[in-house]
Amino acid sequence: MEIRDLKIKAAQIRQDLFTIIHRAKTGHTGGSLSNTDILTALYYEIMNIDIANPKWEERDRFIASKGHSVESLWCILADLGFFPKEELETYSQFGTRLIGHPNNKVPGIEMNTGALGHGLPISVGMALAAKRDGRSYRVFCLMGDGEQAEGSNWEAAMAGAHYKLDNLVGIIDRNGLQISGTTEEVMGLEPLDEKWAAFGWNVISIDGNSMEELVHAFRNIPEIEGKPTLVLANTLKGKGVSFAEGVPGWHHRVPSDDELERALAELQQKIDELSGEGQVK
Repeated sequence: MEIRDLKIKAAQIRQDLFTIIHRAKTGHTGGSLSNTDILTALYYEIMNIDIANPKWEERDRFIASKGHSVESLWCILADLGFFPKEELETYSQFGTRLIGHPNNKVPGIEMNTGALGHGLPISVGMALAAKRDGRSYRVFCLMGDGEQAEGSNWEAAMAGAHYKLDNLVGIIDRNGLQISGTTEEVMGLEPLDEKWAAFGWNVISIDGNSMEELVHAFRNIPEIEGKPTLVLANTLKGKGVSFAEGVPGWHHRVPSDDELERALAELQQKIDELSGEGQVK
């Protein structure tokens, strides 16, 4: 896809996730909005996947360690055709497959996640298996920044560097906010890039809401042979919806009818602006 088309797709995914959270009356709105650009770049441009064969052995693996922000992932998988888009209407309803965390009963989901600090250890194992089996697939693991307080991440970081897993990409959605406040108030993380580098990873720091920077970074991985990569994606929580951007209360907040209408209109305006680019003679 062209960068413009990826930006349009990200805005459409934001419309869908805002809608399903409003309908279900539950969801992690802010974090799903902040990670939408990351997931859009990966699924529509970077990862090697086969929608018709979700268990294809050479597929790239994606693990959503910050599993509570699953709404953007559900909307992308539905849009791609892993399951009928109509099923999004069942999100968080009784008996649904589309629960509030990734569920591997759904095609396209590798592991049930959401207990923070579990995704990267799983990803290390998958990447190590690929190396030992002589397979070419890569493993992408999306973590939250508040999740960096979990010690299991750092054990996995050591292992990833020790085994020279250059087929492993960790991504931190660095939006600076978690449920109880800023990450630096709850458990200071900085200098986060230097910490990951000290654990033996190649660290790339980018604007995680810039589609251009995301695609460029992912296309050029691995930059260093024999080293896993950590993409420090600096994002804005609530990105794309002006009244939710940078507001801690939108971590787990359901939009009202009026807020849904306003959000959808804002995003549609963005889509219309992007759609008009390049069409003026």
